[in-house]
Amino acid sequence: MSGLDTARIATSPDERRTRRPRIGSDAWTVIGLFAVTIVMILASRLISPSFGSWDQARAILVLTSFVMVIAFGQQSVILLGGLDLSVGSMMTLGGILTFSWIGGSGSALIWGIPAVLLVTGLVGAVNGLGVTFFRVPPFIMTLAMGIIIYSVALGITGGTPSGQAVPALGWLFSHRLFGIPWVILLMALFAVLGTIFQQATPFGRRLYAIGTSPEAAAIAGMPVRRIVILTYAISGAAAGLAGILMVGYSGGATLTMGDSYLLPSIAAVVIGGTSIVGGRGLYAGAIAGAFLLTTLSTVISSIGIAQGWRTIIYGLVILVALVLLREELSLWFLRLRSRGGR
Repeated sequence: MSGLDTARIATSPDERRTRRPRIGSDAWTVIGLFAVTIVMILASRLISPSFGSWDQARAILVLTSFVMVIAFGQQSVILLGGLDLSVGSMMTLGGILTFSWIGGSGSALIWGIPAVLLVTGLVGAVNGLGVTFFRVPPFIMTLAMGIIIYSVALGITGGTPSGQAVPALGWLFSHRLFGIPWVILLMALFAVLGTIFQQATPFGRRLYAIGTSPEAAAIAGMPVRRIVILTYAISGAAAGLAGILMVGYSGGATLTMGDSYLLPSIAAVVIGGTSIVGGRGLYAGAIAGAFLLTTLSTVISSIGIAQGWRTIIYGLVILVALVLLREELSLWFLRLRSRGGR
């Protein structure tokens, strides 16, 4: 009998009943975020007729893809009760390696992309080793690793990454199927696989168990250290994948390409209902949070507001979303629905 089965058996019926509303509250959070995003897109037409169109929605979906990929790894780490502050530098590393290793060679994609993901995954595993074996707090470990990665990249490139654009990756953004860019279809598949990974695999379920109580998970026989290390490796690989996609989107790589994605990756996860102390959350919530943040950023930028005011509005909306989408509000919706069904 596995440790996960032992933990499941040890859970009493009363505890199971108390956990059911949490699933419902997470679902209400996802629905609420998508609803707010849709309303925001439609309301933007009041500002300009060009807003709220399919072209704008398609552009938002493309820009969301970078955040949702990084958010997958970030959320996996946060489910454990950790935090990965190196994802921005890891995205930059993935982009620089893609730009210099693959370049204009289509055949290099066969080995280049797996090699980039392996490198960023191994660097992420180093974060996990520091957190588990050397007891370094995740905040300190990943922050230090992010600085190290950036410094190494700066030293190697001299401040200007050298390489060539990758036409094969650019094809994902320029070509469409029934008017939908291929990258959007790829991200839809990624979202499905990410959800299945977290919700329907033993590894994913153990993330929740360890985030809820590492001590209880260890007593139940789970390989806690190994899972933590692998989770940080997944976060590094996810950030590296976002860097690969960014090279396809922009046609190049810079030392700052990942800087603007660190805070959105955390904000999308937290706004999406994932508990910052671990043990609870849905990847669908992180995706919804990524859509909301990207839509907000796009609308604010289109209006032409000064950068300072943009930052203030961006922060206020995040704060309001966190307050309104608390568990208490979600449970209130559940109670309202149950009364209506009587």
